[in-house]
Amino acid sequence: MIEEVKSTEVNKLCEISQETFVETFAPVNTPKDLQDYLAQNLTIEKLQQEVANPESFFYFLKKEGAIAGFIKLNVGQAQTEYQSADSMEIERIYVKQQFQGQGCGQELFTFALKKAKDFGKKRVWLGVWEHNTKAISFYQKQGFQQFDQHVFWMGDDPQTDLIYQLIFDED
Repeated sequence: MIEEVKSTEVNKLCEISQETFVETFAPVNTPKDLQDYLAQNLTIEKLQQEVANPESFFYFLKKEGAIAGFIKLNVGQAQTEYQSADSMEIERIYVKQQFQGQGCGQELFTFALKKAKDFGKKRVWLGVWEHNTKAISFYQKQGFQQFDQHVFWMGDDPQTDLIYQLIFDED
């Protein structure tokens, strides 16, 4: 079941955001860079601001009553790099390790594409770390194509994110 995150659930959002980020990136980053990123980007205060933004949308994926993952979608000026009015960004999509391999990522992703169409968007884009080959392969299988790249700061470490997009066919 996918449900929109309520403003009263920011503590849960913060917990899963930090947990999944650490699970994903701790093995390949220094503890200092990881902690710096968490302190700058995934605090309760920062997430409260993001949840309150009317152009950002957070959703929990729940399995058997537990939060298995989440997704953050941005439109308009909430896009981390404004693309266009007819674009939607998938800024974050994370699934807890214990729920990986069960179709949870696909479920969140399919939900995101449906939301983009519901919002009347013609294009979905996202950034992915150049060394996250598992995610890159997944996005390519969904029909996404790389069109750009940018620097993503992980603490003091400049990393390269590849920017992928999917343009919907005209119906």
